Amino acid sequence: MASLARTANRAAFRSTPATSAFKASRRSSVPFTLSRNPVQPVRRGYASSSGGSSSGGALFWGLGLVAAGGAGYYAFVAEDGLRLGATVKDGSASGSFAKGGVTVPKAADYQQVYNAIAKLLEEKDEYDDGSYGPVLLRLAWHASGTYDALTKTGGSNGATMRFAPEGDHGANAGLKAARDFLEPVKTQFPWISYSDLWTLAGVAAIQEMQGPAIPWRPGRADADAAMCTPDGRLPDASKEQTHLRAIFGRMGFDDREIVALSGAHALGRCHTDRSGYDGPWTFSPTVLTNDYYKLLLEEKWNWKKWNGPKQYEDKTTKTLMMLPTDMVLIKDAAFKKHVDRYARDNEAFFGDFRDVIVKLFELGVPFKSSEADRMTFRSTHAD
Repeated sequence: MASLARTANRAAFRSTPATSAFKASRRSSVPFTLSRNPVQPVRRGYASSSGGSSSGGALFWGLGLVAAGGAGYYAFVAEDGLRLGATVKDGSASGSFAKGGVTVPKAADYQQVYNAIAKLLEEKDEYDDGSYGPVLLRLAWHASGTYDALTKTGGSNGATMRFAPEGDHGANAGLKAARDFLEPVKTQFPWISYSDLWTLAGVAAIQEMQGPAIPWRPGRADADAAMCTPDGRLPDASKEQTHLRAIFGRMGFDDREIVALSGAHALGRCHTDRSGYDGPWTFSPTVLTNDYYKLLLEEKWNWKKWNGPKQYEDKTTKTLMMLPTDMVLIKDAAFKKHVDRYARDNEAFFGDFRDVIVKLFELGVPFKSSEADRMTFRSTHAD
C-alpha cells in the first residue's frame, strides 16, 4: 500500500510547478554533496537475471580483486569478457559459478544485487520522506568525493568510511543509516566488495528515483583503516564559489560538472542533527527532476530567520531551503549559464548528470576493465 501511495505522490510531484505551494511531508532526508541524504523511486517487478546473450556475457577482463567476506575470500577473475556496452535485462544468464574455489560474478549477479537493493528500498519506506534512496546516493557520493587527483588518494575504492576517523567526519554524519541499510545485501552477496556495493547502491537509488540510467562497472577493492582520507575533502555548505571550485577542481571537475552534480540536491533534505541545516530543496525529494534548477531561478529566496546556520528559505511556502553553496550557482555567471540550461531542459540535465556521476564513482579506481565494459542495470519500473 505504501508503495502505491508513493507512486501516486510522485506522479503528482512531476505535474506540480516548481513554485507550487504543495508542501513535502516533514519526515527528513538529504542528498549527497554537502551532507544530506538520497532517495527511492517507483517500481513494480524485479528483473530476475542479466540479459543480452544466452551466455550472460557480463564478466570483466582480468579482474584480480580479492575481497574479504564471510568465512573465506572471493577472487574475481575473467573468463568470458563483458559484452561491450551491455545492458542488464531479464534473460537467460545463469549467474555466477564456482570453479576451483573461485567465485566469478557475472552481469546477472550484479543485477541481482541491484534488485535486492531496490526491493529493500520498496520495503523499508519509513525513512525520511518515504525512502532511503537519497541517503544511499549521499553515501556513494561522499565515499567517492574524497578523491584527490594530485596525490591519487581517496575515492570510492577502499570504502574507508567504514572506519574511524573517516566515518566520524562531520560531512558524513547520518551515513551510518545508509551503511546499515546495505548490510543485509552484503550478507546476501558476500562476494561483492563494500566499495562496489556502495556505488552500485548509488546507481540503484538514482534509477529507482526515476533518474537516468547510470552505466557502472565493478573493480573496487576494500581497504583498511590506514587508508582513511583526511577531513575537509568534501564541500562546506557555508562557503561560496571559490571553495566549490577548489573542492571539485581537486577531483578534476569543471564548472559545468559542478552544476550538474549539484542537481542531486533535487533529492533528500538536510537535518539539524547532522549538518545543522534543515529542510528539503524541492517539493519532490524522492524523485529526480530538474526542479532544483527551476526553483533556484523562479523562486524568491530570503535568509531564514532562526537560530541555526545561515540558509535560505523560499518566500512562497517557507518550507524549502537552499544553502549558500546552492545560491552561488545563480550568483556566479559562469555557473548560472548551466543552471539556466538545466532548468530549461530536463534531458540535458539527465545526460550531463549521468556522465558526471559515472566519472565521480570511478575516480581513482584502478580498473582492469575498460570503459566499454560498463553495464547498465534494468530498473524495477522499466517497461
